[in-house]
This record gives sequence, C-alpha cells and structure tokens, in this order.
Amino acid sequence: MKEITVEQLKQKMDNNEPFQIIDVREDFEYEMSNLNGVNIPLAGILLEAEKISKDIPVVVQCRSGKRSAMAIMQLEHHFGLENLYNLQGGIMAWKEAYDPSMQVY
Repeated sequence: MKEITVEQLKQKMDNNEPFQIIDVREDFEYEMSNLNGVNIPLAGILLEAEKISKDIPVVVQCRSGKRSAMAIMQLEHHFGLENLYNLQGGIMAWKEAYDPSMQVY
C-alpha cells in the first residue's frame, strides 16, 4: 500500500497539485474537523466508490491511518484502483504537525 506523510500532503496543497482527499471517518468526526476532502465513511466506501477520482492521486485519510488503510484495501481489491495513498497518522498527525488547535474526536 502506498502512503503519504502529512508533510508531503501539505507540499501538494501548497503547490496546488491536483489530488483528491477522501475522509473515511464518520460524519460527526468530519464535521468536527477536516481537510476539505470528500467524506465517505468507511462502511459506505464501496457503495460510494464512484465519487473517487481515478485519474489523479487520491489521499485517503481517517483519524490515525487504520480505517483509511482498510478502505484502500477494499477499493484496490474490488475496483483495482492504483492511485490511492494512505495518509500516515491520519488527521492526528496533521493536527500535531500543522494545527494543534484542531478538534479531533
């Protein structure tokens, strides 16, 4: 599984590179804090897979990186997607590196 660090993600953002963020946390977690990605809770990832870009890098994130890893395994297995990157440490790593005031469940 391919991974991306929060530092690499921040660099993509700063460089205005094309990519998509898929946040697989629950709705209430996403509403509390997010990185402006598309919210598709893990339980619905296969049902809503059409929302996931196929032609640009897709960063999948959750709270710590575990649910996003599960989502990537499912998407790679069922749809053969090869453009997915797991955000190492999830939004907790983002909070630690860039936004200590961010509220995270």
